Amino acid sequence: MDHHTEQPIIEYQALAELRYQIRHFLRFSEQIARSIGVEPQHYQMLLAIKGLPSERIPTIGELAERLQLQHNSTVELINRMTEHGLIEKQRNEHDQRQILISITSQGEYILQKLAFSHREELQIIGPKFLRALEAILLPENLL
Repeated sequence: MDHHTEQPIIEYQALAELRYQIRHFLRFSEQIARSIGVEPQHYQMLLAIKGLPSERIPTIGELAERLQLQHNSTVELINRMTEHGLIEKQRNEHDQRQILISITSQGEYILQKLAFSHREELQIIGPKFLRALEAILLPENLL
């Protein structure tokens, strides 16, 4: 016997809606990046570097964690982005074993352009996303 109580259909609908809204936003993000000639992962890396909490440092390991990528995949991505002039690598002055990643002025320009488009899209889909999230977190609001 299953010891879990059956979830009301409305909770499944809310979970499905939330997943749909996330996928919708991610697809928008991929399309808008490609429309200006940037790979979606390049935008994600730029955003991860720029948006890193102040107590964290932009090492390969930290960025791999932020993007949920394997270390070697992160190294390959960083190398490609360095070749495209979007980011730079330098050794940490305090720990020569660490390589720090920073955004170039070209990378900053692309990040700013894409972040603006993402903000506009979030203003449109944000309310739907919030409703789906509230339906999951606050199911009593649905009654």
